[in-house]
Amino acid sequence: MKKICAAIAAILILFSASGCTKNKSGKISESGFLMDTVVSVTLYGNEDEDILKGCFDELSRFDKLWSRTSPESEIYRLNSGEISEVSEDTADLLRKALYFSKLSGGAFDVSICPESELWSFKDGGRVPDAEAINEALKKVGYENITVTDENEVLFSIPGAEMDLGGIAKGYAADKLKEYLLANGVESAVINLGGNTLCVGEKPDGSAFKVGIQYPFKDQNEIIALLCVKDMSVVTSGVYERSFEKDGKLYHHLLDPSTGYPAKNNLLSVSIICKSSADADALSTACFVLGLDEGMKLINSMDGYYAIFITDDFELHYSEGAEAFLAE
Repeated sequence: MKKICAAIAAILILFSASGCTKNKSGKISESGFLMDTVVSVTLYGNEDEDILKGCFDELSRFDKLWSRTSPESEIYRLNSGEISEVSEDTADLLRKALYFSKLSGGAFDVSICPESELWSFKDGGRVPDAEAINEALKKVGYENITVTDENEVLFSIPGAEMDLGGIAKGYAADKLKEYLLANGVESAVINLGGNTLCVGEKPDGSAFKVGIQYPFKDQNEIIALLCVKDMSVVTSGVYERSFEKDGKLYHHLLDPSTGYPAKNNLLSVSIICKSSADADALSTACFVLGLDEGMKLINSMDGYYAIFITDDFELHYSEGAEAFLAE
């Protein structure tokens, strides 16, 4: 177990307050609270504050589009039946979410909302009663959602609803990368609540260092240190949101086929790949699938890598993943 040094902490960007900061190395950062999490963007070799402001304007726009609980968002209005046609960004995100729902056989399922909204991980947590979960199961199934070429979203069964919490932050990070590249930024780190996307490499040509948190330890304690260039690292872990009741741990990574937290002896799954949206969805999917099936899925995909941590704190690497470990 290693303590994150100051350089690594700068990559993880765990800020508690918003604001813009500069330093003498030609790096500029801004952080804030959006999309229900602490977010930050750091530019290297570029001190244009307008670009940073543009990033947060985009994040604010995404927040307003995809929040499941805000009555003004497109997702809320879709789920409530108020609208059926959505913006291009939302339609594109939904298509990607449906793709990974199908790819994973429903281990990641964008239609999980009827189940996930029954659970609370605040104020000591709440376990839904079995009858409510059984009723929710009838409304869950990505096959019941279609997005047309005209960006119309169709539900084939009543009560079907979407929850984009397992992919929206990753998709937003990818869109921010597009924005940064279009504005001439070639080196940056985007951190959206632990979804880390490294744009390019450091100005000196070296890799960015990204730590994987030691499960159930302090955020500044890591179990593995990765070196990445122009890649995203996303981790899904049981320690992120959980509670204990009657001696049993309940976590937020639900198995859509049961409506309960996935039970498979995993503590976390980290995905390394180019796209943060892909990594976001796959980290959830592989966790729910478990070590054997999750590893099989990742090893079947070129350019995708995974690190699984089992409940004995052992690290299991997909093909090629160990190449990212810092020496």
